[in-house]
Amino acid sequence: MNKVIRIGTRDSELALWQANTVKKNLEDLGYQTTLVPIKSTGDLVLNKPLYEMGITGIFTKTLDVAMLNGEIDIAVHSMKDVPTALPKGIVQAAVLKRANYLDILAFKDNEEFLASRDAVIATGSLRRKAQWLNRYPTHTVVDLRGNVNSRMQKLMQNDWNGAIFAAAGLDRIGLEHEHTIGLTWMLPAPAQGAIMVVALENDDFVRDACYELNHEPTAICTQLEREFLRLLEGGCSAPIGALAYINKEDEVTFKGALLSVDGTKKLEAEFSAPLGKHENLGRDCANSILSRGGKNLMGEIQRDTQNVEIFSTKKLTQEQRFMFHNDLGVASEDFLKTSPNRIPAKVLKAKMQNVVLTSQNAVESLLTNVSAQELQFENIYCVGRRTKRLIENRIGKVKHFEKNAKKLAEYLVEYMEGTEVTFFCSNLRLDDLPSILSGNGIQVNEIEAYKTKLTPVKVPPKVKGVLFFSPSTVESYLQQNSNDKIAYCIGESTAKVARKHFPDVLVAKIPSVESVIDLVNDNYKN
Repeated sequence: MNKVIRIGTRDSELALWQANTVKKNLEDLGYQTTLVPIKSTGDLVLNKPLYEMGITGIFTKTLDVAMLNGEIDIAVHSMKDVPTALPKGIVQAAVLKRANYLDILAFKDNEEFLASRDAVIATGSLRRKAQWLNRYPTHTVVDLRGNVNSRMQKLMQNDWNGAIFAAAGLDRIGLEHEHTIGLTWMLPAPAQGAIMVVALENDDFVRDACYELNHEPTAICTQLEREFLRLLEGGCSAPIGALAYINKEDEVTFKGALLSVDGTKKLEAEFSAPLGKHENLGRDCANSILSRGGKNLMGEIQRDTQNVEIFSTKKLTQEQRFMFHNDLGVASEDFLKTSPNRIPAKVLKAKMQNVVLTSQNAVESLLTNVSAQELQFENIYCVGRRTKRLIENRIGKVKHFEKNAKKLAEYLVEYMEGTEVTFFCSNLRLDDLPSILSGNGIQVNEIEAYKTKLTPVKVPPKVKGVLFFSPSTVESYLQQNSNDKIAYCIGESTAKVARKHFPDVLVAKIPSVESVIDLVNDNYKN
């Protein structure tokens, strides 16, 4: 035992805790050790989500190189960070007994936001994001990176409702938060809570030493989970959850799930087998999911996270996605979220001569407060053919519509009866319509029918063009992204705002999602 085992580790507090645990265990067995802290790419680059960095094993790659170069003898990792295929010449030497595998939610003040339509949750994990949105589809999930301490600090500094952490990580460094909930419904990352030791394949002395640390039940369960992950061809770039456990009757149960990035799709599988006949549980679960649409879903995930050239600031339907050229990688997220306001019934039931509605959201908001029969609108004016169709299907006849608010205002100045209008709008709106009307002696009574909240998303680095459907989507996009893209706009009002920021702005011929898609396809033909 004269050889000193050099233990490579990342230099974060959590990684050092894990490495010191291995160090102590080896020294208790009589081995000599020393720590060699090495900073990894994953720790150095904190301004991008993991899936945008284009590689798996981002927290292990630097240590792998150091080991192959002979600088360290073993490396200690959070096992969930380790790619399922180890580099040639490096092997798994030990898996320590698993700690708490749950994800937990750290939150501020109280849990009331869980029952609310609107809440903001922070996480840098696609798996956690997808499962959270699957359970709470109206919530907003924002990106959160950094080590455990810095992530907790960011939670306290921002106006988020909560952030998701691995319970084992908080436990290991003794970081306690006043308010936490164990997310028992959320499947953890494969091998979450386990510590893995890797060594050089040809170093028998080190491998024999590490084998004495191996916890067989944890090794069995994590092997199944990693096999499941491997067969789904996932990594940190796919929303995959897995958990295997052994009960008191020596029965092994495996649960696995694959989700779409936005959480709208979820495929699950669960199998059990006696210990000793458990070897194929991970494979069986993976094959079950792949045979039920998992292959197509993995294809969607790859397009969403890696080869995306076009990004829509409005969530696209499957039919709309199929309208793009086949060779275009397309992804979409809602960069705005709306919620109806509570408007007193006596206000809405009052007789109104002239009413202006510039969006479908305003129409829906009115009908959440009162029935269509209770509305006493004499003349209804609106913006957009689809808004007109919705109004006439749900409320009544539209007297006149235009394709944008400015043109509608100009029409009203010329032809409207009376000198007063009621404008049902959002908290975020353009000034064109009320300014033009007021400037021509028409009184505008604004009623905030709904709230619009900016929910910006960081788009993948390869995006070349962005689809915008309102001036507010432009504003939301620019909060987290650059303006070096082509801006494809649904109409002139949106384009007017986009031109202030983007050098290349194109406008659809017709103000519809389909027309914007046609604009993209035509531009790529050229």
